[in-house]
Amino acid sequence: MKDGRTGYLNGLAAEDIAAREYQARGAEILHQRWKCKEGEIDLIARQGGVLVFIEVKARKNHAAAAESLSPNQQQRLLNAANRYLAENGQSLDTETRFDLVTVDRAGRPEILENALNALW
Repeated sequence: MKDGRTGYLNGLAAEDIAAREYQARGAEILHQRWKCKEGEIDLIARQGGVLVFIEVKARKNHAAAAESLSPNQQQRLLNAANRYLAENGQSLDTETRFDLVTVDRAGRPEILENALNALW
């Protein structure tokens, strides 16, 4: 069983892995751990003309990581993204994408593009 500090550090490491993966694919990381009253967005990136909101989940394997994203977390992400768009002068028709990045115990990332767009 891991303690809160270990989980926090694992989360930071997974976010760094995800950020490097996006940068390697030509994305610009705009924010890491962007917070507002609605919640937190792990990474916000611009890839081409698309604003990408990224949730990062680290677990022992990719399937467990993907399954750990609850409906409540998904709703908080959507609400936080709406806040981000409003606070940064973006309109609701700004091209956006919601990605989920899973990171397994070996530190391998897997990007699931448009993972949340069905909810938008």
